[in-house]
Amino acid sequence: MVKYQDQVLDRTFAALADPTRRALLAQLETRGSTSISDLARPFPVSLPAVMKHLDVLSDAGLITRQKQGRTVTCHLTAEPMEQAMDWLNRYQRFWAEQLDRLAAFVEKKTCQDAPPSPSSQASPSNVVSMRRPKKSTPRGPTPKK
Repeated sequence: MVKYQDQVLDRTFAALADPTRRALLAQLETRGSTSISDLARPFPVSLPAVMKHLDVLSDAGLITRQKQGRTVTCHLTAEPMEQAMDWLNRYQRFWAEQLDRLAAFVEKKTCQDAPPSPSSQASPSNVVSMRRPKKSTPRGPTPKK
């Protein structure tokens, strides 16, 4: 069995829980290494708010930062994501097996309960369908006081 580092997984999933941080990671994935100001530009929040999100991503090990002169660029780091994917895949296999069993059961049950062929249909019943009574009657006149 694979031994996972609980703190790494906790930090990874906590960092991925926020949609802004996921969007920042998506930008880094498409653009490659990008400066913080370029990352912050499309978001309707301040640069300090984006910096806080980047701090969380950095603490989780999902990004690294590199300073060149006055420009700080961010890069994706794969290792924490790989551990999270390994953990998720373990449970995906479990659910896939359970769903495969359910599908097999439903298919088996459907085959057993298949409708009879037209030549072997039962004769119609002698019961006459009756109209259901109304659940309530219309409201009568309201008495005047």
